[in-house]
Amino acid sequence: METYLVDWISLIVRWLHVITGIAWIGASFYFMWLDNSLEDPPQWKKDKGIKGDLWSIHGGGIYEVAKYHGAPEKMPEHLHWFKWEAYSTWLTGMVLLAVIYYLGAESYLIDRRVADLSQWQAVSLGLSFIVGSWVAYTLLCGSALAKNGWLLATILMLLGGGLAWGLSQFFSGRGAYIHFGAIIGTIMVGNVFQVIMPGQRKLVGALESGKTPDPAWGARAKLHSTHNTYLTLPLLFIMISNHYPMTYGHAFNWAILLAIVVITAVSRQYFVLRHVKINRPAILGAAIAATVVLAVMIAPKPAVIPETDVAAAQLAPRAHGIIRERCASCHAEAPTDDVFTTPPGGVMLDTVEQMQQWAPRIKARSIDSHDMPFMNKTEMTEEERAIVALWISAGSPAS
Repeated sequence: METYLVDWISLIVRWLHVITGIAWIGASFYFMWLDNSLEDPPQWKKDKGIKGDLWSIHGGGIYEVAKYHGAPEKMPEHLHWFKWEAYSTWLTGMVLLAVIYYLGAESYLIDRRVADLSQWQAVSLGLSFIVGSWVAYTLLCGSALAKNGWLLATILMLLGGGLAWGLSQFFSGRGAYIHFGAIIGTIMVGNVFQVIMPGQRKLVGALESGKTPDPAWGARAKLHSTHNTYLTLPLLFIMISNHYPMTYGHAFNWAILLAIVVITAVSRQYFVLRHVKINRPAILGAAIAATVVLAVMIAPKPAVIPETDVAAAQLAPRAHGIIRERCASCHAEAPTDDVFTTPPGGVMLDTVEQMQQWAPRIKARSIDSHDMPFMNKTEMTEEERAIVALWISAGSPAS
């Protein structure tokens, strides 16, 4: 019953996380496009202090958007602040991290083939990585390095590579990826909370009192908003990465993560330039080409099936027995595993017919890679994998 309750908490929080994430990222994308799409307004609008305007149509109506150099003639009574989209996304994400990866550390975060950690050690390390990364990022952005955008970006990328490698030395592949994502999310929401929102409050306060806003506020907000823009696509990938073990389950999972971060950030650059009427298809082409190269480089090599002394007549019964013992505790109509209350992915291996149906999946997840059994919690041996591999290569016979 406890596992069932945790599943419901996870479902509700994950649902809220996706909803708030769509709201935050959607608003971020929209305002980036809007800011880069404003056109030079007519003179009568300039005389009112309008810097740029835009006409658009949506939902059966015509919209007029205007951006002021400073304050309008009269400050509006109601001024909408875009902040809770970001805060809610981060809060639900952290709850999800705690429910799945911290309460379930033994199942999702700790991989004893990587590091033999206790639950409290793993949780402490995870939180330390998140807090420490935010502190380091804040100090760098507050230093003289921030004056050189390319230099700062290069240093942050190098540190990101070291961080990805470091996480992979302590946690499971999934745990390392999700913590890298939690760090990105913390940096992004921290930018909103600590830099962008305070700058906007100072801006509004200055305008309301008739003072000239300090341009440094806008410069800082612009730097951190730019960082958030390029971190968005990497974060979205990490949110779905747990479905793709060919990335986090690879021996060089940290390098794959870094490569995907670069590819997705470069892809974002293409669309940012498109907003200002600059079309550079070579950027998108390079990102696509890099993705193809990455896919080829990490493609699983055909498994080398070692010799076994199992007689041909015994191959099928032995393979069936291994699958029942090592896989069916989770992948069954009524799982006996302590984590899963329903078969993951809807894959059930109760009968021989079901084993035959899912044989290609078993090969991909248990033979070509060792992603399954999950964290090898049922301790499937190399000899057992070899027997199952031979059975599959023989056509998955029923007997």
